[in-house]
Amino acid sequence: MATAQTKKRLRTIQKRVQKTSKLGTGSRFKAVVASAKASGAENPAAVAAAIGRKKYGQKKMGQLAAKGRKKK
Repeated sequence: MATAQTKKRLRTIQKRVQKTSKLGTGSRFKAVVASAKASGAENPAAVAAAIGRKKYGQKKMGQLAAKGRKKK
């Protein structure tokens, strides 16, 4: 579990990444994963995916996930 100061710093970084990064690069997802991990989530990637599905919908998140798999 991270300290309150660390959580605040990660949230600030996440907000900056959300504003400056293009959708589909994976950096937004990584920022949400880091924030969820600091908050103590058991599976931070699942938390980030659920947030993305809620924001962008299942179809768009599927497209972004496929793009991320191709990139690797």
